[in-house]
Amino acid sequence: MVGPDGMLPLPWLEATLRDTLLTRRAHALLLQGPRGVGQFDLAVTLAQAWLCEAASDAARPCGHCASCRLVLARSHPDLMVLLPEALREPLGWNLSDGDEAATDKASKAKPSKEIRVEAVRAAVSFAQVTSARGRCKVVVVHPAERMNDVAANTLLKTLEEPPGQARFVLACSEPEALLATIRSRCQAVPMRLPPAELATEWLTQRGLAEPAVLLAATGGQPQEALDWAAQGLDAALWLRIPALVRHGDHGPLTQMQLPRVVDALQKLCHDAACVAAGAAPRYFPAAAVRADVDLLALVEWSRELDRAARHADHTWNAGLMVEALVLRGQRALTGAGVNAARGANPSGRAMRQGASVNSGP
Repeated sequence: MVGPDGMLPLPWLEATLRDTLLTRRAHALLLQGPRGVGQFDLAVTLAQAWLCEAASDAARPCGHCASCRLVLARSHPDLMVLLPEALREPLGWNLSDGDEAATDKASKAKPSKEIRVEAVRAAVSFAQVTSARGRCKVVVVHPAERMNDVAANTLLKTLEEPPGQARFVLACSEPEALLATIRSRCQAVPMRLPPAELATEWLTQRGLAEPAVLLAATGGQPQEALDWAAQGLDAALWLRIPALVRHGDHGPLTQMQLPRVVDALQKLCHDAACVAAGAAPRYFPAAAVRADVDLLALVEWSRELDRAARHADHTWNAGLMVEALVLRGQRALTGAGVNAARGANPSGRAMRQGASVNSGP
């Protein structure tokens, strides 16, 4: 959102914001791009611009009129933001009236990661009511792929025939997970990773040590890098991960959340495969990743990590899972399978390993 100083909090969004406001005229926009580059920030800033009552520049909101201040205060009567319960606190967005009913019915033990159908129904009703301040009504949905099929179909009819001056902004990082009928009724706004220099400078301004390391670790996603740092994952620990896995030392990794550990190990597995194939690694420095790996064991490790990723939020014993995944990675990264086969029957071992890999989980 544009604040009273007229500045965007994410400087790399300037060009996309300007282009979208000047060229996109559809009632529904779909912001799509990698996570951690500001889809939600852009979506709310677009809503702020459409609701702005004093902007002299059609390419950005003013940031200081009554409408802009209401958006900044998360209390504009013509703006509804649909978020999963699990994202409301991290994004600092208050509950809307439509979400409260859904929350009352939800379990208090664990916030939902989905956008519930009750919230979408409330948004549809909200869009049909006359604007309180006379500009338009705006509904922001983020991440749009968190709507299940029932919720998405509830929104579909309104996207086909929008009432009055209603406008919709859907933001997502996995557009393929959306219903094709939803995508076809929105005008796409592609978003890309910001230049590394700009993202690194932005992270430096927020106090990150060695920001280039965490930026590379997240695949160039600066907001994701900032979140990682807030969760206690620093550049020093990230750089140690390849050596920790080669030595089978899982202890330091247990201080990280399990989904983050699995993600880190998947990235290490990816980089090890790249180096073994003669390509450059993406997430870790080249000096930290060696090429002497057991490729068949690496494939098995990748399969195991994929299975772990699907259940990382529902494990009974995170410590045991981390230990098992690290030990499997140690065999792959140190060429243990290859070394064990020497002096025996390498071709027979390879055939048995190949059969195991091809058989799947």
